[in-house]
Amino acid sequence: MKSSPDKRHGRRSRKGTPVQSFEEKQQLEEAFDYRKRGVGSVPLDQIVGSVRRYHDFDNKFRLKQHLPRERIDRIRKAMESGKPLPPVDLYQIKDEYFILDGNHRVAAAKEFGLKDIRARIVECIPQKKTWENILYNEQTYFFEETALPHSMKITEVGQYPRLLKQIVAHGDFLKKETGRSFSLEQAALDWYNTIYSPLASIIERGRFLTFFPTRTVADFYVYISFHQWGNWRELEEGEQIDTLIARNMEVFRKKMMGNEDASYQDMLREITAFVLLNVATKKENQIIDKLFNLKEVREVHSVHGNIDILVKIVLTRDLISSDAEVIGRLVQEKVRKIPGIISSQTLIPSISKTRDLSG
Repeated sequence: MKSSPDKRHGRRSRKGTPVQSFEEKQQLEEAFDYRKRGVGSVPLDQIVGSVRRYHDFDNKFRLKQHLPRERIDRIRKAMESGKPLPPVDLYQIKDEYFILDGNHRVAAAKEFGLKDIRARIVECIPQKKTWENILYNEQTYFFEETALPHSMKITEVGQYPRLLKQIVAHGDFLKKETGRSFSLEQAALDWYNTIYSPLASIIERGRFLTFFPTRTVADFYVYISFHQWGNWRELEEGEQIDTLIARNMEVFRKKMMGNEDASYQDMLREITAFVLLNVATKKENQIIDKLFNLKEVREVHSVHGNIDILVKIVLTRDLISSDAEVIGRLVQEKVRKIPGIISSQTLIPSISKTRDLSG
């Protein structure tokens, strides 16, 4: 992939922070165990350091001013002519890469405006006992075993192993259902398409990330699925969530597979409330008209007694917000701002019965 080439073809770095030292990073992370990752494409902006030549380049991989750049110029000409170049050799520590061989090719690629580069990768596995490293190693093991897309990011230690157990259980179910064995990768792919993705879609529609911006969809998948399908305590919204997500993982899968239009249910519930209003004399009719124009209002009644107006409202809320929060927001932001309203009282039914008169 290529972006706009650097027009300042022969630029040098006079000053600036050098690229990172691989040895320093390796010592910091205690990353002394290795595994070969083969050849792949690596984003250039994730190449942050060098094994031996970190003093020769600044942190944008521009060659220092006192060093000859003929080699970089030759590589650029080869790139411009479309000549294939051998892959560079990189060490990987978590999401960062360090050049073992190919410093000038990386520098030329950055000058030329490329976004990624082919590389032979050897990963150095961090062993330092930090939460970050433990989580990284759990994540790496999970994706190695399942070959699933790396977009499933979890922020808590111990949750990737839980997902792996869920996938293994799903593989056992598939074997019992079909009479044939499934590899872990096959079971993982079916789990991802028929269980994880439908529930993730429901979670995304439920606005969870709005309230918890540091969490991910995968975090909420773990929380909800293991409360629903594991031996965990009940969720506070147990009855409501049971109508959306079956108590059994495979029942949920079957239900979602029967959704031919793939339009999964939103995590919403309807709530009804009654608002009792006292209003200023001679403004009753105007207030009734303005109330009835609110989309949440179903009925408005002028009544005799201790109150002047009775309003029936119907709203929807997600599973994060409470009834009182959603109703209170409507009353404060819309109802109470109508001129002439003196006071209000809100009633939320706990038990309701309605008669169907359509028959």
